[in-house]
Amino acid sequence: MTAPTAAICLIGDELLSGRTRDINVQQIAGYLRPLGIPVEEVRIVPDVQARIVEAVNALRERYAYVFTTGGIGPTHDDITADAIAAAFGIGIDKHPDVMAMLQERYDEIGTEFTEARQRMARIPDGASLIENPVSGAPGFQTGNVFTLAGVPSIVQGMLQDVGHRLEHGRVVHARTVRVPGLREGDIAEALSELDKSFEEVSFGSYPWFRSVNDHGVSLIARSADEAALTIAAQKLVELAASVGGDGEVIEGEAS
Repeated sequence: MTAPTAAICLIGDELLSGRTRDINVQQIAGYLRPLGIPVEEVRIVPDVQARIVEAVNALRERYAYVFTTGGIGPTHDDITADAIAAAFGIGIDKHPDVMAMLQERYDEIGTEFTEARQRMARIPDGASLIENPVSGAPGFQTGNVFTLAGVPSIVQGMLQDVGHRLEHGRVVHARTVRVPGLREGDIAEALSELDKSFEEVSFGSYPWFRSVNDHGVSLIARSADEAALTIAAQKLVELAASVGGDGEVIEGEAS
């Protein structure tokens, strides 16, 4: 069975300008990883409908699932819903259930349900709603595209209504061999050869440098095959030892 894969499309001028620092990639990838769905591509696009349409159409053709974040609020630059509708060639209108839910919510807090706020009820035709337990206004699923808010706390809440809709893949596990004092150049060639010898395991090398006396490399093996992963981790320990390093095996991915 081909493992399902995912992509993320971050939408917003504020991300490209550096005004806002994204943490949604980490949140979404972290949520999908235990489901066996790796994120293989991330794009950031501006608040321009044509650019959003182009990115979404490219990604949804290539990956099993696409997650968009941002651009579904009440302001003029919140155009993601329109862009998704355009990407799928479908209409868009105020969803009656969302209108009723938001009307009730704003009545409860004594706030006028203005035309601007009603924009958050505009949902592409035929899309299924994604519950928003944080602020009420829902996201939505159109085909294999999941449209989420941009606020990280809301993204986290919306993801809880996404997992049951996904086909899960084989869960990839990881082992880290942390080697203080090691330099990447010391093991680069040998690590490359090791990577070629394991079909079911991928390897990564991640140096750290906190000070002259606190530096080294974290060597990480990843695989859905637990037996192969155990062997690979031992090979990494031996590789570190071959250049005088003392590797500590840690379950999972460690820095």
